[in-house]
Amino acid sequence: MLIFITKRILAAVPVLFIVTLIAFSLVYMIPGDAAVVAAGENASPERIQEVRVQMGLDQPPVVQYFTWMGNLLRGDLGTSLISGHPNSSVIASAIPVTLSLTLLALTWSLVFGVIVGTFAGLYRGSWIDRSLTALTTLGLAVPTFWIGLLLVVTFALQLRWFPATGFTPISEGLLPWLSHLILPALALGTTTAAEIARQTRAGMLDVLEHDYIRTATAKGLPNWMVIGKHTSQNAAIPVVTVFGLQAAALIGGSVIIEQVFAMPGLGSLALRSILERDFPVIQAFVVIVTLFVLLINLLVDISYAYFNPKVRQA
Repeated sequence: MLIFITKRILAAVPVLFIVTLIAFSLVYMIPGDAAVVAAGENASPERIQEVRVQMGLDQPPVVQYFTWMGNLLRGDLGTSLISGHPNSSVIASAIPVTLSLTLLALTWSLVFGVIVGTFAGLYRGSWIDRSLTALTTLGLAVPTFWIGLLLVVTFALQLRWFPATGFTPISEGLLPWLSHLILPALALGTTTAAEIARQTRAGMLDVLEHDYIRTATAKGLPNWMVIGKHTSQNAAIPVVTVFGLQAAALIGGSVIIEQVFAMPGLGSLALRSILERDFPVIQAFVVIVTLFVLLINLLVDISYAYFNPKVRQA
């Protein structure tokens, strides 16, 4: 298993290298001049040139890239052009918001999706299957931001069960933290829950057709044992695949949801930095999100090896 994990980590290194190239190129791809942003739009040409030299923008792009990479390897993510604060502290203040939102959305979507998909697969062709399939189709079709707005209007403005906007750290109490996350997590995880339910149903239908399931049933094993021990584990591989893909996609989806619920997370930080042309923050955001996605992919690969030992030989 250790060799398998080492291979997967080494395979991620070229991906991370390519992403750093793309992140560095953002300075040249996004309209605007980083020196002008840092110096101010009303700064004199002399001041702009002075700032450009201080930031190293007068150096050739290759020199700038390796200088930036050296700083990254030392843990230096740069400094925000707008606030003047280190990007590490700026991103560190936003990570708990996005991480809390994403984990809660993943948790409920996984539990709900697996339960719905399992029931739909076990009762194939029945009204239960048709009803649950229609529900998952609706979940895939409706945009997350519309679900978020609907939840805000219904449960925050009319019923007043939950706050409409904002975020409370878990250090200030579990209930306040949870109350601010329930609505955005429900909106963010709807598509993921629907996709997991579809894949679970498909996996269940495939596994139930195998001979060893018929044999286990013919031997008189209880249904809960057949489903729990023989069916679920073998049907979990496609679920793990879609779970990993959706987990990475939720980080991107959080940009919209954080705007709807006015949450100060990574998505809001990235959008604000793009609008303000805060290039160092954008670069740091891309690198951090890439590391998250690579970590998720690694965990998915390890899950593959757990559910299917043959994968370890790959």
